[in-house]
Amino acid sequence: MPNTVELRGPAGVQRFSVEIADTEAERSQGLMFREKMPASSGMLFVYDEPKHAYFWMKNTLLPLDMVFADRTGLVTAVHSNAAPQDETPIDGGPGVAIVLEINGGLAKRMGIAPGAVMRSAALDQSLAAWGCDE
Repeated sequence: MPNTVELRGPAGVQRFSVEIADTEAERSQGLMFREKMPASSGMLFVYDEPKHAYFWMKNTLLPLDMVFADRTGLVTAVHSNAAPQDETPIDGGPGVAIVLEINGGLAKRMGIAPGAVMRSAALDQSLAAWGCDE
């Protein structure tokens, strides 16, 4: 399950196959220059420590939804349909430990919103609100 992320909320459970970006170089590259991404795929940005996260869309060709979560996996913010190539900072807020980028518009269609819970092996399982062994 290391390359799988699940989100549980009022609309049910959604599952994504993800690439993990857990180094500074991988996080900086992100999804730049990609022309397409399967609907059930995404990229998971993992931080060593929670931080105030800012993203931008420089050199990113796809509209994206960004799902920001704290160290327990609680979704704290969702930014929908980030515009391709826009360099305006996207503020994910403080305390962000993990960010899921998926195709633009999916979060709304799938009912992913603040208050949902993310399950990932990338989270510290001793703190996770929804652990991988559940």
